[in-house]
Amino acid sequence: MADHPMLSGNAFKLGTFASNCSSGMTPTTVPDRWVNSWENNLKLGQMLDEAGIDFMLPIARWIGYGGETDFHGGVLETMTWAAGLLARTKRIGVFATIHTAANHPVVAAKQIATIDHISGGRAGLNIVAGWNKPEYEALGLTLPDDHESRYGYAQEWFDIVRKLWSSEEYFDWDSEHFHLRHVHGDPKPLRGTVPILNAAGSGLGREFATRNANFLFTPAIDLARSTDEIAQLKEQARGQGREVGVLTFSHVICRPTEAEAQAEMERTAVQNSDTAAVDNLVRLQFAHAHSFPHDLLAQIKHLFAMGHGGFPLVGTPEQVAEGILKLHAAGFSGTTLSFVDYVKEFPYFRDEVLPRLAAAGIRDA
Repeated sequence: MADHPMLSGNAFKLGTFASNCSSGMTPTTVPDRWVNSWENNLKLGQMLDEAGIDFMLPIARWIGYGGETDFHGGVLETMTWAAGLLARTKRIGVFATIHTAANHPVVAAKQIATIDHISGGRAGLNIVAGWNKPEYEALGLTLPDDHESRYGYAQEWFDIVRKLWSSEEYFDWDSEHFHLRHVHGDPKPLRGTVPILNAAGSGLGREFATRNANFLFTPAIDLARSTDEIAQLKEQARGQGREVGVLTFSHVICRPTEAEAQAEMERTAVQNSDTAAVDNLVRLQFAHAHSFPHDLLAQIKHLFAMGHGGFPLVGTPEQVAEGILKLHAAGFSGTTLSFVDYVKEFPYFRDEVLPRLAAAGIRDA
């Protein structure tokens, strides 16, 4: 069993985000936007694997954001997506994104353990406590208005998962949300657990993430602000006797010249933006989520049109590499990457940007 790529190796982790979703991270109407077919995802996964990329992270979604393209209307389910990719790759880590309200912990614990065995120990779990009210309604669920209820439920959910992964005995469980009889976890993950990822938005969300996750996920909007935020998150985790890494997400438009990169951004995010989908996405973030600081949301609406609010890596290979180095200098442990077309655009990033990051000492050659 090799080391998990998220727990060893590269000083600065790189992964991809949302390739399981229609249009990826870009609510654009251009005809060459990402097609989230299984064939494309498998091709991308094997390409990333060969290039030494550390992980793939999916978004769990059941209904789209509307607009002309119904952004994220088509989504490959994340546990089965991860199982397929882990069976067909050799080194890369693959996360399954699981909404606690929609997935029973006894079932999810066994599913994660199973895909960990399929991959020889490369599975990961991204826990989502829930925020998107229309999705709750689509599933016949009620989204609690207060974060205390959401994270209280998520904590009990994950406590059960951990006990299933650690206890050799059958056990009962009686709590506010779960009443289980004679349950047992077999198989267990190969290392007894898997890397845990969780977004750190609200105060309660950060408490949950620093208490339970190996990696916290937070946007990089203002890097000076991010530096302070990362230091606070790490200190909060150390107060609980834990060390955590902080990840962010980025959108890449990398071209031989800056003018070409800017023209592509104009084409995809301005001239052909799916504005109705962007409006719905921002509105829902304001209404129900704390993933983005609300005082900055209005300022970064254009970033949602480009890459779902991700840190912009737009320019030449040198400029994109410099942007990643700035994220590293701010204290981030890694970033996800998205592209308008992952399969078409990643090879140029691989050939031109990865060597520059290796030369800078934050990635293996």
